[in-house]
Amino acid sequence: QVQLVESGGGLVQAGGSLRLSCATSGRTLSRYDMAWFRQAPGKERELAAAISWSGAMTYYADSVKGRFTISRGNVKNTVYLQMNSLKPEDTAVYYCAARTDRAGWNAFSTYEYWGQGTQVTVSS
Repeated sequence: QVQLVESGGGLVQAGGSLRLSCATSGRTLSRYDMAWFRQAPGKERELAAAISWSGAMTYYADSVKGRFTISRGNVKNTVYLQMNSLKPEDTAVYYCAARTDRAGWNAFSTYEYWGQGTQVTVSS
């Protein structure tokens, strides 16, 4: 069992930055592809960014490309999402997810473990 805990969310003005962290205790995340999904009020959950188990491959949604960076920590039980140049439309609950299935990044059902989410609010 993998328990994921997100942190780092908060309220920020447009143009600002936040860094989200996703951590697990005990088991290493080194075998898992990791992803950050987000869900805005009244909208479906969408994939923002993902990184392969090795760190060699990453994926970004077009809406965040060039502004967000996903990375794996040196400590192998942490994944980060650096968010720069934030916009009001980035406002959402951000969820960390993990999987061992090597399907397409957007295959929502392949992510086996989910965190509880952290709120990001960007004011205009």
